[in-house]
Amino acid sequence: MKKKGPSKADTALLDPFPALALAQIHVPRTAQEFAAAAAELLAAGAAGFDTEARPTFKVGEVSDGPHVVQFATADRTGAGKAFIFQVHRPEGRDALVELLRSPALLKAGFGLKSDRGQIKARLGVEPAALLDLDLVFRKDGYSGDMGVRAAVGLVLSQRFHKSKHVTTSNWSLRELNGQQLLYAANDAYAAFRVLQGLGETRPELLAASRA
Repeated sequence: MKKKGPSKADTALLDPFPALALAQIHVPRTAQEFAAAAAELLAAGAAGFDTEARPTFKVGEVSDGPHVVQFATADRTGAGKAFIFQVHRPEGRDALVELLRSPALLKAGFGLKSDRGQIKARLGVEPAALLDLDLVFRKDGYSGDMGVRAAVGLVLSQRFHKSKHVTTSNWSLRELNGQQLLYAANDAYAAFRVLQGLGETRPELLAASRA
């Protein structure tokens, strides 16, 4: 019999996920800042990963995203941090492509099939070392897609909240607002913490995902 992840009612009873604050979120703007972000992420070796795209509302309309690509990891002290790459910034294209192509950076997230397709369509890049955590849980006997909320509840015993209002906001803005930055960063950060939690008992995930 297939296993099921915790319901919304189950996770509502848990302590909140310790989310990143704005001070822990970095938005590179210059070529030097993008290069420094890429170097730090490559040195870390693993990051939570996600993308955001301006929503489509018309039948048959094709998204021109991603407009945002986010990575989250931890610094040397173990404190979380995130990097928000805005695709419209030409100064960051080389650094972003390097990260996406690199097999040295494990990029873990949830439901990454559509992200992969959009990245290939817009940036012409086939991402390497992507680990879809939904597939990991499915191999462990869970039905359907686990998703970040249920995974945080299952692995970390914490409550993770996602705002539908922010989900459908305009991610192609030249400057993202604070709510968007927090949403994007913590989506990736939650994936990173779930990866860490799984890695405590299943270190083979890190090696297998880079094959």
